[in-house]
Amino acid sequence: MGLPKKLTEQQIKFANLLISEQGRKNATQCAIEAGYAKESARQAASKLQNPKLYPLVVQYIGELREEWQKQYEVTFGNHIAELGKLRDEARDKKAWSAAVNAEVARGKAAGLYIEQKIIRTGKLEDLSTEELELRMKQIIDDYSPILEGVDIEELTDKVRQEPKQVEDQTSD
Repeated sequence: MGLPKKLTEQQIKFANLLISEQGRKNATQCAIEAGYAKESARQAASKLQNPKLYPLVVQYIGELREEWQKQYEVTFGNHIAELGKLRDEARDKKAWSAAVNAEVARGKAAGLYIEQKIIRTGKLEDLSTEELELRMKQIIDDYSPILEGVDIEELTDKVRQEPKQVEDQTSD
């Protein structure tokens, strides 16, 4: 039994579906859509992707995949141009938010924006008394609108007293 010299219509359809629907449909679903029997579609999909059994199909799938990768290749220039088109289309439709988002994405891709996150870790115990008092003053100032009815002086005195009580308890 010799190997076939050309692909069948069903094999071509399977290969095209496998590549074009990549990520949306699995090989079994592509085999069913290509016309293989539901009951044996899983086995057919597996066999069609086996180079020992169907080298022409595997070769054709590889060629299609390469073609699609070239066609949809993401390069810096393509990316920036596509974002520019999206921005212009959004601007034409007066979709200002979408236009601004596309322009910001272009700027990020071009390296015009630098996102910086600073994560600080530490314990209150590591702070000096002056740093603690400064931090507490900041908190009191920030949250004073929700601390209505509480005397700020009383709260400040209470905060100053608590660390001393903790120190006294730890020295016992």
